[in-house]
Amino acid sequence: MSDKIKIAVLDDYQGVALTMADWSALNDRAEITVFNDHLENDAEVIERLQPYQVVCVMRERTPLNRQRLEKLTNLKLIVSTGKRNASIDNKAAEELGITIKPTGYVMTGAPEFTWALIMAIARHIPQESNNVKAGRWQTTIGTDLSGKTIGIIGLGNIGSKIAAYARAFDMNVIAWSQNLTEEKAAEAGAKLVSKETLLKESDFVTVHLILSDRSKGILQKEDLELMKSSAYFINTSRGPLVDEKGLIEVLEQKKIAGAALDVFDNEPLPANHPFRKLDNVLATPHIGYVTETTYKLFYADTVEAILKWLQR
Repeated sequence: MSDKIKIAVLDDYQGVALTMADWSALNDRAEITVFNDHLENDAEVIERLQPYQVVCVMRERTPLNRQRLEKLTNLKLIVSTGKRNASIDNKAAEELGITIKPTGYVMTGAPEFTWALIMAIARHIPQESNNVKAGRWQTTIGTDLSGKTIGIIGLGNIGSKIAAYARAFDMNVIAWSQNLTEEKAAEAGAKLVSKETLLKESDFVTVHLILSDRSKGILQKEDLELMKSSAYFINTSRGPLVDEKGLIEVLEQKKIAGAALDVFDNEPLPANHPFRKLDNVLATPHIGYVTETTYKLFYADTVEAILKWLQR
């Protein structure tokens, strides 16, 4: 029988994990299995991962809660891409003697992608591209960014980048979060306003908060209903920051112009979900951080973390 450790690499949707880093240093000591699909069911996840001493998870795609961790009796090391992973029960892992190692993270991917979504929804790029392929020509009228107001909820690393992009497009930048000060907002080139004012005055509302007990559901239906009928809502942070049912109702009733969404309460998004069907929704499959540079860092750091753990 092989005495090599068993390593599982989860949720490699694009099938690139083994090409984004040099895993050869592990060949003599490990057997690596890459899974390209995603499992939701607890029993299926536990059955799949039971043989493995090391599990490598991509961000928050496969949760490792206490219920799962307690059943994974062979598990000794979790390597999670990115600096934080709210879907891992850190306390349970510590109690069970399971080590958790994070990787580095590239900060540019998410803000760049957020801006791409803003541009795409403002100028109806997906619709017009589809129109050309279908033989149609010019069916929409775009929205200018210059002179418009963008409201940024959360002015941290990513939110500050969005503020800089917005200023380059000659937009008026306002911001709000629970702990944001006038000085911090000014440093980012934004004006601090109340949440209510931000929602009422913005032509584009974009959310950039870390998901926590305090921030979960920070935008409810009544908040979204404050927005202009011509305004767009953008979320590339986390789905549960927003009341999903309320957002769907606001979009169905055309109370706002539309939404660009890269994150959802349940991922992958269920096949029959309204966000897949609404004509005023631009939906993408949580790819804000999915870039070549980011993946190369993720997987190189994953290999390094495993090697260090083996040498302990």
